[in-house]
Amino acid sequence: MKQTLLTKIAKRELTVGVIGLGYVGLPLAVEKAKAGFKTIGFDVQKQKVDMVNAGENYIGDVVDSDLKNIVNSGMLSATSDFSFIKDVDFIAICVPTPLDRHQQPDVSYVQSSSTQIAKYLKKGSMVVLESTTYPGTTEELVKPILEEGSGLVCGVDFYLGFSPERVDPGNLIYKTKNTPKVVGAIGADALEVIAAMYRAVLDSDVFEASSPAVAEMEKILENTYRNVNIGLINELAILCNKMNINIWEVIDAAKSKPYGFQAFYPGPGLGGHCIPLDPYYLSWKAREYGFHTSMIEASMMINDRMPEYTVERAAKILNRFKKALNGANVLILGVAYKQDIDDYRESPALAVIENFIKSGTNIDFYDPYVKKYKHNGESFTGLESLTPEAVSSYDLVCVTTAHSNVDYDMVADNAIAVFDTKNAMKNVKNRSKIELL
Repeated sequence: MKQTLLTKIAKRELTVGVIGLGYVGLPLAVEKAKAGFKTIGFDVQKQKVDMVNAGENYIGDVVDSDLKNIVNSGMLSATSDFSFIKDVDFIAICVPTPLDRHQQPDVSYVQSSSTQIAKYLKKGSMVVLESTTYPGTTEELVKPILEEGSGLVCGVDFYLGFSPERVDPGNLIYKTKNTPKVVGAIGADALEVIAAMYRAVLDSDVFEASSPAVAEMEKILENTYRNVNIGLINELAILCNKMNINIWEVIDAAKSKPYGFQAFYPGPGLGGHCIPLDPYYLSWKAREYGFHTSMIEASMMINDRMPEYTVERAAKILNRFKKALNGANVLILGVAYKQDIDDYRESPALAVIENFIKSGTNIDFYDPYVKKYKHNGESFTGLESLTPEAVSSYDLVCVTTAHSNVDYDMVADNAIAVFDTKNAMKNVKNRSKIELL
């Protein structure tokens, strides 16, 4: 089986299946097709399937012309019918792994996808989980489902591995194609073949981990590392405010050191799919071993409180103008979770808005990339444009995303007061109305 698959990879005779056509799955499917592998994408959302089949792009990291060309050439198609699994040799699972309302891992999408795959899994296939999850998921959850549902034996009839997604929306340098990959698999043969498959597609290196659990923990480490360091800098930002010290200048001074320091920045909270969620996966799994991740949990507490702290600081600014939160008019600048993208998954701005609304504040938002968003079942629509008249009509402008295409000089000139939680206005010279986080 190993040699057959290696030969198919070399000759581009494999058919690839990608389950989940979101921020991870669609770029991966596009790169597989561009590398010469016929690729079939699956998604439960018919709108995404129809858009892919029409060559219409909806993901910022995918080049429009690339998608159109590979669809028109027949190298990429999409479906909502799980039976396509019987026609593919390599299956990548790229489904969401959110937290439930108890802040515990929700692997139901992984579980249901694995159950459906098992119904159609054929001998000589490779299955790779790419969704971020807790260590042990591949071997403890996915493997039994695939074996029981298909009647096949892992390592004998099919290969199974884990290769964590590494997607940074909006990154102008690193995309799916050139970002190094980590692969862990069950058995040496599986590792060799799955790693070969990724090497055939990517321009980057592939690190071969000794097991899926190592690869799963590696992904958690990447994002927990950032969570902990951001928690540290957020705590220092709160302290520096009490001490009347500019934390942003402190960081600039510290990063002048050419070794032993990496700059992290404070903000109104954490956003995106991975950094706010992954530490919860690890702390949940750690409790199975009677272990508490005290440092990680402390950073999570700090970061989770930042939206509330942001509103508390905003209240103090409004108080100087004899305004209460209740009844004040506040404009939120930016709801995307990071600059210059349209992704608002887990965006701290949404939590900031929620806290304002609970306090009776009248909230509007403007985001050049996000015109409307849904949160907790409600839809919100932003301002069509950012004008001097609009800015001057609010009691406070709160900058929660540092988009580069906003006229911050105009904002500073026309706002009554500005609370900049991202240091987005660092180059504005008129700073009389600006307060930094």
